[in-house]
Amino acid sequence: MHVADDLWQTQLEAFGTFLRSQRRLANLSLREMAERTKVSNAYLSQVERGLHAPSVRVLRSIAQALDLSTEAMLAHAGLLGDDPADAAGESPVTEAAIRADRRLTDDQKEALLSVYRSYIANNQRP
Repeated sequence: MHVADDLWQTQLEAFGTFLRSQRRLANLSLREMAERTKVSNAYLSQVERGLHAPSVRVLRSIAQALDLSTEAMLAHAGLLGDDPADAAGESPVTEAAIRADRRLTDDQKEALLSVYRSYIANNQRP
């Protein structure tokens, strides 16, 4: 597999982990999420497991169901910008690696991402 393919797969898995965490934070089952998004629960499950890259339409529906901005959803899916660092100065590659690490729980990943983002934000201040 090519390095770019590996990075894309890592991004898909990270997005799936992010999506699952957001769905759980919203106290939604896959079935409830499917009803809100008009997307099958089987497909949503595959997206959460990193098996499919959702379309922009599906991402928009998911964002609305979770009360998130479409831009945030696109950014987490790795579909905004060509630069590895996004507008907030975060590194999607670093975040994707953290999210894809199966040795960590979802809560541990979110805590680590929070600390990582705080360091990045602190280093960008004048």
